[in-house]
Amino acid sequence: MQIALNELAALRVQGRPAGIVSVCSAHPIVLRAALRHGRDHASTVLIEATCNQVNHLGGYTGMTPADFAAIVLRIAKEEGCPENLIMLGGDHLGPNPWRERAAEEAMAEAERMVAAYVDAGFRKIHLDASMGCMGEPAALDDETTAHRAARLAAVAEISARRAGGAMPVYVIGTEVPPPGGVDHALTTIEPTAASAARRTIDVHRHVFTEAGLAEAFTRAIGLVVQPGVEFGNHNVVRYDRSRIDALKQVLGDEPQFVFEAHSTDYQGTDPLTALVEDGFPILKVGPELTFVLREALYGLDLIASDLVPDYGERPLYAAMEALMLAHRENWSRHYHGTENEQRWLRHYSLSDRIRYYWASKEAQSAVARLCDALAGKSVPFPLFWQHMPAAQQFCDIPLDPEEVLIWRVTKSLADYHAACGAGR
Repeated sequence: MQIALNELAALRVQGRPAGIVSVCSAHPIVLRAALRHGRDHASTVLIEATCNQVNHLGGYTGMTPADFAAIVLRIAKEEGCPENLIMLGGDHLGPNPWRERAAEEAMAEAERMVAAYVDAGFRKIHLDASMGCMGEPAALDDETTAHRAARLAAVAEISARRAGGAMPVYVIGTEVPPPGGVDHALTTIEPTAASAARRTIDVHRHVFTEAGLAEAFTRAIGLVVQPGVEFGNHNVVRYDRSRIDALKQVLGDEPQFVFEAHSTDYQGTDPLTALVEDGFPILKVGPELTFVLREALYGLDLIASDLVPDYGERPLYAAMEALMLAHRENWSRHYHGTENEQRWLRHYSLSDRIRYYWASKEAQSAVARLCDALAGKSVPFPLFWQHMPAAQQFCDIPLDPEEVLIWRVTKSLADYHAACGAGR
């Protein structure tokens, strides 16, 4: 069902917790799966882009916020998903992409980025100015962070008034470790201390009020904290609700807020449901969705290798390996170990840094060749049983490879949608 972000806190207070899935991906197949679900269930589709992925200079996808919004709306039109169901969000909007520069220079770029996001129709804005810039500590104190967040909020307010329509809603705070997973095996993650969460809210409220942004702060609906969930290259730390009793009490004193949970990938339905019930109704997912998309692509690559005489031996896998070896910048600082360990991490790490490569011409060409090789083919049951056993409904009929990919992404999204209906 359709739900507004500013309803989440009230639903929690009323004892009727409900959640929203935040899809953090720019991949067209992932976007199509999310928008198709919104169409079929008349439910809110929250799609977010991050500061590194999409910004006024293009980001690593080469897309500006306006470009990203246009792609989402184009796919929505193709899928028949009404625009009124779609909300666009900007994640970690702050100086992070330019943190190697002096603070003033980095913040000036961040201001231009925030304006571009709001101008393009993004109305969920995560203000994250917590990272240090050149010559500063890696993590800044609450006061500095709040002053920089208020500076960015002022830009968002001006842009929104100029553009017209709804005013932004804000999420404040950040989580540790950084977004996107960590690079080493994990055993446990310490949840945010209740005192730290309270201080983040108090300091931001005070600074926003002093800056003449008290009304804007009434639209701050979420606080990013660490609930004790994370994933690394090798494993997942799952949610343990017994560890956040003190943290949950913060929401009792701050009925305006809910918590936003980052890095919820790979948790599964039960932990996700517990997160929604415990005050984390905004569930962000990204790498899991492109991980399972890659899983499906590689499964089809194996099927085509066995089924189509002239297709070759896993050419999609080979093309992606060659591409990642030729362009190491997106994984080399994150994958460690022997050459063999780095090889399998390139393809199968839970952090899924292969997602940075799917938009390249080489990858798109290899995927197109795979889809062309299988399009309309009748894949025998044993081949699906061998390579994609959960996808047997696609056997022995003319195959549409894109439908298999959408099905696999939707299967992962189903865990999130089930959790978001908790208590309703």
